[in-house]
Formats: sequence, C-alpha cells, structure tokens
Amino acid sequence: MTHPWHPIEGGVTAPEGFLAAGITAGLKASGKPDLSLLLAPPGAVCAGTFTTSVVRAACVDLCAQRLVASGGHARAVLTNSGQANACTGERGLADSLTATRELAGRLGLEPEDVLICSTGVIGVPIPMDTLLAGFGPLVAALNSDQAAGDAAARAILTTDLIDKQIALEADLGGRRVRIGGMAKGSGMIHPDMGPPQATMLGYLSCDAGVPAELWQAMVNRAVDRAFNAITVDGDTSTNDTYLAFAAGQPLSPEHLDALEAGLTAVSQHLARAIARDGEGATCLIEVQVEGAATEVDARAIARTICGSSLVKCAVHGRDPNWGRILAAAGRSGVAFDPGAVALWLGDHQLMAAGQPLGFDRPAASTYIRDRAAAAYLQDDTVLIRLGVGTGPGQGRAWGCDLSDQYIHINADYTT
Repeated sequence: MTHPWHPIEGGVTAPEGFLAAGITAGLKASGKPDLSLLLAPPGAVCAGTFTTSVVRAACVDLCAQRLVASGGHARAVLTNSGQANACTGERGLADSLTATRELAGRLGLEPEDVLICSTGVIGVPIPMDTLLAGFGPLVAALNSDQAAGDAAARAILTTDLIDKQIALEADLGGRRVRIGGMAKGSGMIHPDMGPPQATMLGYLSCDAGVPAELWQAMVNRAVDRAFNAITVDGDTSTNDTYLAFAAGQPLSPEHLDALEAGLTAVSQHLARAIARDGEGATCLIEVQVEGAATEVDARAIARTICGSSLVKCAVHGRDPNWGRILAAAGRSGVAFDPGAVALWLGDHQLMAAGQPLGFDRPAASTYIRDRAAAAYLQDDTVLIRLGVGTGPGQGRAWGCDLSDQYIHINADYTT
C-alpha cells in the first residue's frame, strides 16, 4: 500500500519542537561521543517497548515504570554510551535515579519526566562523576537544528560503523507532519520487545498529537513489523529499548492510518540499517514470506531464515544453497505444506510447487546450484522470497551474512 510520506533531511530534530544534543563527556576511553539527550515539547506522549529478557538493566525497568505511572507521558530521554549499567546490583537503579533527578533539575522538569537508556559493556556501572559533569555542556548544546540531531545520533553508538537516522514528511489534510528517528545497534541484535514490562536503542519523534493509549498500540505494531523482525546474531540484549514521542496539535482520526504507515516506515528503515550494520556484515538479507495463514506466521518463518547460521554463511560465501533456506523454514514452528513451496533469490526462481527447478551447475562445484543466482548474491542486499501456500499472511524480516570478522570483533571486544 502506498503512503504519502517522503524523505527529508534530518533525524529526530526534524519534527517541530524537538531538541537534541550529543557530546563527548569522557565516558568512553576512545574519546568518541558518548552522551546524548532528546527533549520533547510540553505535553508530549511517549510509547515504549523494552527487552523481555529477565536479565535487564535497571534503566529499562525504570523507563517502563515511569511510562505506566504517567499514563504514557515523558519529556526527555538521556542516553549514556560505554556502560550498559546492567547486572550492577542496587547501584544500577540508584545511579539511574540520580542521573534523571539531576538532569531534570537542569531542564526544569520533574524527575519522572526524564527517561534514561544505557548501552555498552554489561556489568560495568556508569562513572557518575563523569556523567554528572557532562550535564552542563549537554543541556547547553540542546538545539533544534540538524547538527544537533546528528550529534545526538553519533553519541548513542557503540560498535556501530555508521549512525542511523531518518526523517519523513507528509501532507495530511493540508497540514505538514514530520516523523524523525535515530537508532543504534550492530551486535547482540535479536530484539524481543513488548509493551512495558552492543544493544538495540531507537528513538522516534513526531509533531502530531495522538492519545497515549492509541500511540502505544501503533508503536507496538510498528515494532513487531520492524525491530522484532531483525536479527544479527540471535542474542537479545539486556537493554533493548524503543521510545517514540508524539507532541503537537491532534491529528484527525481519518489520518491515523497514514500516520501509522509513516511510523512503521521510519521504524523499518532504522531496523534495516541496524541489520546491515551488523558486526562483520558484508550485505543485508531480506526475507519475504507469503502464503502463510497469518502475518505473524509469515514473520516467524522469515526471521528464522534470517537467523539461520547456515543460511547466513551460505550468503556470505555467495552460495545459493536453497536447502538451508528450506530447512530453516521447516523449524520455524509454523506449519506449512512443503509441496506448495516456491522459492526465489532475487528474480531467480529456484523452486516451484515444492520441486527444484533446473539449474546450471558449474563443473568445478557440486554446491553452487545456479550461476545466475550465485552472481546475484554479490549484491549489497540479498532478497529471499518464499511462498508457503495460498494463505493471506505476508511478512518480512531482515538480517545479515555471517563473516569471520564477526568472530574477530566479538573475541576482541568485551560485551
């Protein structure tokens, strides 16, 4: 379905009324930016989704609890990069409370209006003296321009190679509406996020007013179709968080579907960027599944394929080994008829009605099934399309190939 949104320059500061900042406070030994702040206009609602892991940082629970207590309202989110502040005992919560209280005082807000996210090494607490000393420069740097948004997006990164931002604009009923977003993530990426109850962090800003309960439902659906549909290495982080702010004049009900389409588009762009930036990755894998009984079933099959180490290695080796794709689909927990399967790599169909199609096997290899398909796997984005029947369910998932660099990165980097 087409939607009215088109890309514009910028990120979280593109929507009207949002301010951001990012600085180097000294939290990272590398000297890279490490402290970020996003400030929403008065009256903002905030929807959050968080890791469902039972081992999670105190800041995750604090954010979820504050959003529930406030009925889905918040004004600011602070992000420190370098220390996950997870598995740090009672100090983890105490430090998060201190940080939000001190920052709230500088912003003229109540502590409950401020949320906090942390990313970095698990088991390492935040160096609080360094953090608190950075609040003055951080607040002073708040601005609505693109440079401030860029700085905020850089300051949330850990092992990422690039920052991840997007902004979209649409005319909804004669009114300009903008949605912006930024995210980080490269390793320990297999989000499993639900409503309030190397890390994936994402933030979204929108300058249209939406009731908090409705906004939360819209964000939940977008997360399921975006962040919960990506995988890099199958490991769910202790700190995964997605926070979406909306503030502005209320939007007419007839435009809410279009708004959700934009919300989903921003979320999927950020999710794809995380998957493509997976540690050691050389390409993005997109799996599209059609013909399942439901959208949920289709996404489950697609994500299982994306997460298969054998499929990821085959893609890295540019080997169109379709048997690995079918084997992964078969263990997804979703029932389907193998006799109805159709499979494509890009435009190259390899199976129809459960049977392999003719192929051109090079004499030197008994594994590469098709010369054209093998050549297609050289592309930066590899599309795998799988039909599993005639049901209405369609779904997508994203991942990346698995290279030896992933092992080198994670053998050398403490996480």
